[in-house]
Amino acid sequence: MNPHLPDLRRKAAALPLCPGVYLMKDESGKIIYVGKSRKLKNRVSSYFLADRKTPKTQKMVSHVADFDYILCDGEMEALTLENTLIKRYTPHYNIRLKDAKSYPYIKVTAEDYPRVVVTRERRADRGKYFGPYSSSAAAHEAADTVTRVFSLPTCRRVFPRDIGKERPCLYAQMGRCAAPCTGTVPPEAYRELIRGAVGVLSGNVRETREGLMAAMTEAAEGERFELAAHYRDAMAALDRLSDKQKVVGDADENRDVLALFRDDFCMVLAVLSVREGKLIEAHAYLLEKDAEDDDLSTVVTTYYGTPEAVPREVLLSFDLPEEAYGLLSDYLSQFSGHRVEVRTPQRGKLRALVDMAMENARDRAAKAREHAEREETVLVTLARLLGLEVVPDRIEMYDISEIGQEHITAAMIVTDGTAFRRSDYRTFRMKTLTHTDDYAAMRETLSRRLAHIGDGTPSLGEVPDLILLDGGVGQVHAVMDILPDFPVKPPVFGLVKDDYHKTRALTDGENEISIATEKSVYAFLYRLQEEVHRVAVRATMGAKTKTLRRSALEDIPGIGAVKAKKLLARMKYTALKTATVADMTAAGIPASDAARVYAYFHKEDTQT
Repeated sequence: MNPHLPDLRRKAAALPLCPGVYLMKDESGKIIYVGKSRKLKNRVSSYFLADRKTPKTQKMVSHVADFDYILCDGEMEALTLENTLIKRYTPHYNIRLKDAKSYPYIKVTAEDYPRVVVTRERRADRGKYFGPYSSSAAAHEAADTVTRVFSLPTCRRVFPRDIGKERPCLYAQMGRCAAPCTGTVPPEAYRELIRGAVGVLSGNVRETREGLMAAMTEAAEGERFELAAHYRDAMAALDRLSDKQKVVGDADENRDVLALFRDDFCMVLAVLSVREGKLIEAHAYLLEKDAEDDDLSTVVTTYYGTPEAVPREVLLSFDLPEEAYGLLSDYLSQFSGHRVEVRTPQRGKLRALVDMAMENARDRAAKAREHAEREETVLVTLARLLGLEVVPDRIEMYDISEIGQEHITAAMIVTDGTAFRRSDYRTFRMKTLTHTDDYAAMRETLSRRLAHIGDGTPSLGEVPDLILLDGGVGQVHAVMDILPDFPVKPPVFGLVKDDYHKTRALTDGENEISIATEKSVYAFLYRLQEEVHRVAVRATMGAKTKTLRRSALEDIPGIGAVKAKKLLARMKYTALKTATVADMTAAGIPASDAARVYAYFHKEDTQT
C-alpha cells in the first residue's frame, strides 16, 4: 500500500471544483502522469479511492508521492495545457505512441535549376511541397521515380555555379540525366522537365506516360535498345507510383480514421489517412499503456504532433461524451489553423472506412499477442537457465567499441523481451581511460550507469532485471568488483564466445551455462548482440568522424580548435565544404571566418 495515500487524499479533498490539469509525481519528484478534468477535485480524488481497481491506475497510484495542479479558465485551456505538458515531460503512465508521426513531403526547390528533395519540414518559402506521404520510403520512392522519368540530376553539384567544372557523370553518358553540368541545358529547358515532374507529383500521370510510351517506341524502332529499356523502366516506376495511391473518396476529401482496439492483452490505434481522396497511410500503432474511457480524447491529441498533419476531418471508432466532440474539434482547429470536424460515423461509406481501420487494429493486436507469447517463452527459458527469481522485464546489454586510445565508447541497449526500447538507449564516452582496457571501460560504464538508479533520470533511473555483457569472464568480474558500492545489485552475466566469435554459453563469472540446446535463446541473444554492437560502433565512428572533421578545419589558417568546434555547431562539415560565404554568414559564422573556409575548400576557384 502506498504510505502517502492519507496525505494525498487530504490534499485532493481541498482542490476546487473547476477545470484544471494535474501532474502526478513519484518519490524523486519526477512527473509520471499528466491528466485534465472539468472538476479537478472529483477527478484527482478518484485516484485514491479503494474501488479504483484498473491495473494501470493501481500501478501508477502505487508510485505517487505527491501531485501538482494548474487551474484553467475552461476545458479548452485544460486540454491544450495537458497536451503540451505530455509532450514536454513524456510521463511514463501516459499513453505514448511507439512510432512518432512526422509526415515526409517532397519539395521542388525554388532555384534556377530546381531540385526534387524529401523533407519533413514544410517551410513558408517559394518551394513547391507535395504530400504528405505515408513514410520516408514512400516519399523517396516517389522522388526517385520523377527523377528517373524526367532525367533529373541526382548529384550534389549546384547549378549554375558548377556548370563546366567537372566531366559529366556516367548517368549523363547513359542518357539517364539531362546533364545541366555540361552547360547545354538552358534554365527554360530544365524548368520544362521540372514542370513535368510537378505534374506527376500533382497526379497528372497519363500525359507523362503517353510521352514515355512514344519515346520508347521511337528508341526501339531506331534500335537504341538501352534507351528504350530506360523508358520502359521509367513507365513501370510511374505505374507503381500510381498504384500505391488507392482512391477511397472524392478529390477534395482529407480525413483521418482513428480506430482503437482493446483486449485484455494490449491496445492498438489504427490510422487510415486519406488525402485528396487517396489512401496514403494505413498503419497500426501498439500503445504502450492502457487507457481509460476519459483518456480517449488525449489519444487523439497525442497522435497529432504537428499542425500540418491535421486533416479537415477526423473519424473515430469509439464514442465520446457529446461535449468532447466539440472540444476536440475546437482544439484541433486551433492547433492546425483550419476548421476540423470530429465525429463517430454510424453507417455508410464512412463507417466502412472505420471498420477497415478496426480490422487493421485487430490484426496488429493479434500479431502483437503472438509475438509476445513467443518471446515470453524465450524469457521464461532464459530465466530458468540463469536461475533468476523472476522473468526479466528490463534487460540491458553492454558492449565496448574502440578505435585507438582516443575513441573508446560503450553502448547500452534495452529490451523488454518483445521489442527494443530505443528511447532508453545510451552511449558512454570514456572519461578516465588513457589506454585501451576493456575491463576498465566496462567498470567505468557500469559505475556511471548504476549511479543513476532511483534519481529520476530517464531510462537510467530504472532498475534493470538483468544485465548482459558482450564479453566473458573477465568483464563479468570487472562489473562484480564495483557492485558492492551500489545498493541495487542486478544479476550480471557475460556472453562466452567460441573460436568463430559466436556465443556458445553464458557465464556468471564462475560457471558456464550452455545454450547449445536452446535455439530460441541463442537467436534472442544473437539479436541483442548484433544490436548493441551496431549502436556501439556507430557511436564510436561518429565520435571519430567529428574529431577528423574538426582536425581538417583546424588546418585552415586562422581556424583553431575552438573556432572549428563553433563552426561545426553552426553548419555540418559537408555543408561547409560546398557553402558560399553568404550561406555561412547567414548561418551565423563571422564573415572573416567564412571567407577563410570558402577559400580553403575552393582553392581551384580562387586560383583561376
